[in-house]
Amino acid sequence: MIKLVLVRHGESVWNRDNLFTGWTDVGLTDKGEDEAKEAGRLLKDEGFEFDMAYTSVLLRATRTLDLILEEMDVHDLPVKSSWRLNERHYGALQGFNKSDMAKYCSSEQVMIWRRSYDVRPPALDKLDPRYPGENLPVAECLKDTVERFLPYWDEEIAVDLKEGRRVIVVAHGNSLRALVKYLDNVSDADIPELNIPTGIPLIYELDEDLKPIKHYYLGDEEKVAQASEQVRNQGRV
Repeated sequence: MIKLVLVRHGESVWNRDNLFTGWTDVGLTDKGEDEAKEAGRLLKDEGFEFDMAYTSVLLRATRTLDLILEEMDVHDLPVKSSWRLNERHYGALQGFNKSDMAKYCSSEQVMIWRRSYDVRPPALDKLDPRYPGENLPVAECLKDTVERFLPYWDEEIAVDLKEGRRVIVVAHGNSLRALVKYLDNVSDADIPELNIPTGIPLIYELDEDLKPIKHYYLGDEEKVAQASEQVRNQGRV
């Protein structure tokens, strides 16, 4: 049996302020740092060990991974970072408050932008200069995120898992939703209801073909349910 650990970064400054974040590079709140440390404690207490870590290039994810490994007293772990694990690009919505947008555009419209599978938000008018030479998005729906994440999964992460390496992936709500959609074969119709809370390890037990046997969150079930509901309620008036 193969175990894969997925962690959404701890609460970011813009999570706290209920802003569309996307590729905007913001840090963690104090609560987010505590969430990352707690994730590390849970993983250490459950006896998890890792041979490889994957993360995005955004600070909130890389900082979360650093804190998890510090808490586990793990040093010199190989880490691969890629923009393909970045959060979904929210285009021109980035920086706007979700609840305020719901007042102007309706909660239904904000929910479509946040959770629909194939509806893109309004696009930015220029590419991000931090990623020269890449074919980069200026706005993404979840379908776009799936399409840029899965090749990286196949070429990098899945290869490590099949070769017996123990892997942790620290990324973002929508990049992890993209992977979970693929692993669990979640339908386009059902994916809007999938919410991943910040800073709580999600464990997948996989067979030798990387097909899920089961998955579960570490930690208190009630706390996980409350955290998932908080994610669900973002964007309402």
